[in-house]
Formats: sequence, C-alpha cells, structure tokens
Amino acid sequence: MSTTSNVKTPARHRHWLAFALLLLFVVILYFIWTVQLILVQSNGDSLHPADAIVVFGAAEYSGRPSPVLRARLDHAYQLFEKGLAPVVITTGGFGGDPKFSEGGVGHDYLLSRGIPDVNLIAETQGSDTARSADRVATILRTNNMHSVIAVSDAYHIFRVKQMMRAEGFVVYGSPRPDSHPHTVWGRTVGLLRESVSYALWKLHIT
Repeated sequence: MSTTSNVKTPARHRHWLAFALLLLFVVILYFIWTVQLILVQSNGDSLHPADAIVVFGAAEYSGRPSPVLRARLDHAYQLFEKGLAPVVITTGGFGGDPKFSEGGVGHDYLLSRGIPDVNLIAETQGSDTARSADRVATILRTNNMHSVIAVSDAYHIFRVKQMMRAEGFVVYGSPRPDSHPHTVWGRTVGLLRESVSYALWKLHIT
C-alpha cells in the first residue's frame, strides 16, 4: 500500500507542475498580446467626427488642472475647434478633494478657454476609469449620442476604448501629444500597469 502511494504522488505533482507551467505560459502570451494592442492604439490618432469628445480625468490641484489634465483638456479644445464634435464631456470625481472634482475642474478650464457652457458636460462622480466610462455611457444614452473621441494619455487609450465599446458606442482614440513615457523604465511600468488594469477590468475585479 505504501509503495503504491509513493508511486502516485510524484505523478500527481508532475501533473500539477505541467498545469502551472501551461497556465503561466498562457498568462505570458495574454500580456504580450495586450501590450501589443496598447502600443498600436497609443500611436493612433483618429481624427474622425463624432457626437462627443470625452476627456478622461487626471489630477487636479485645488481647482487647477494638473499638467497632465491640462494637456488632455488643451488637446480636447483643439479637437473641438476643428469641429470634430459639438460636445466635450470632462470626467473624474472628487478623489481626496472635497471641494473640486476632476470633471468640474476640466469643465471650468475649457469654459475659460472659450468653449460655451452649452457645449460642455461634466461627469463628476467617477472614482476610476471604469466608473467614469459607465457614467459617461449613461450621459451619452440620455443625450442620444452614439460615437465619441476618447482623449487621454497614449497608453491609456486602449483601455478606455475597450470600456466604451463594451457599452455599445463607436469609439475613436486621440491621445494627447507627447504622452508616451520618455524612458525605458517609464514605458515598461506604464505598459505593465495598463495591461494589469485591463486584465482586472476584463475579470470584473475593478
């Protein structure tokens, strides 16, 4: 009896090891595939007419847009000035600031640049990209809109496009200029972060 047990145990271990290696191989392939998609989308700029331009939020400092958020908003302003969409939707909740939201700060910044208030909508409750995309989808459906130009940083574009497409909208991506990380380390971290965030969203974890 003891001899039979000793023979079977290593076999079971080999099977689990083979399964673990296969799973690891699949995960690595998945991340390589995702990274390639992120890179492709990060280099594309779809200057195509749409119903709305959606600016995904970034940090604000006591009512002032951070340099990253300001760059996204300036890019959205240029798209609006080109007549690519009649409405700009700014997104982002309050985060740690009880007085100012990213969406509200973005709205006020674009208003100060000359976009009429009637052409601006602020989404101010989204606590992360997925929740902002969900709330933007509600805004779009309420206003009978079907297509958007998503504005964000280069590596972020793939994920936001997938989220908006999952809501049933036609999505074009337009990353803000000069938003690729400038160092190898920065590019590596950025790609890994976006790949993991996309995988967590697909798994309905975030």
